[in-house]
Amino acid sequence: MADPTYNLNGGFKPTAKRFADLEGPDFFPTPAWATYALTDNEEFSGDVWECACGNGAMSKVLEKTSKSVISSDLYHRGYGQSGIDFLKSEKKFDNIVTNPPYNSAEAFVKKGLILSQKKFALLLRLAFLEGANRANTIFHKTPPSRVWVFSERITFYPAGAVQKGSGTTAYAWFVWDRDSSRGTELKWLRPGYKAQYR
Repeated sequence: MADPTYNLNGGFKPTAKRFADLEGPDFFPTPAWATYALTDNEEFSGDVWECACGNGAMSKVLEKTSKSVISSDLYHRGYGQSGIDFLKSEKKFDNIVTNPPYNSAEAFVKKGLILSQKKFALLLRLAFLEGANRANTIFHKTPPSRVWVFSERITFYPAGAVQKGSGTTAYAWFVWDRDSSRGTELKWLRPGYKAQYR
């Protein structure tokens, strides 16, 4: 029987990835190169909270460029503090950087804008830009400062899976920066990160 979460080109469906993450036992780490694409283009001063850290894939990259990285997850993934519900947290941090569960993306935006004091960066599907509800709420009231569009497709794999094929979904880093007042800038990440940071 074919795996319903698997695409013909070898990539995992993003919706299956996110639903699995919400259920807890399965998770799909963010490839290191996708985080390097952010840290190469955005500077973070002060502490950084990775609030959905999973097995630490993103945190380990952030730790190379930031002096203080706090890692947590709602579930126990073997890295950072477990049992921390970001959506119920009241603690503020200088910066928050994460790849949120798909079904909670809007809630993560709203909460992150309250808790981050300098920058807030989310790895989201590029299609997050669409939608009347988000246009009337998030993007009308608190639009991101920068949207960094990936030139290469990100493929998310379950931990331990054989990596082959290419993703079919476009992703971008959405960055809210309290020091920016220029409106939303649309930027493109240069090709080559996937090969550079394998």
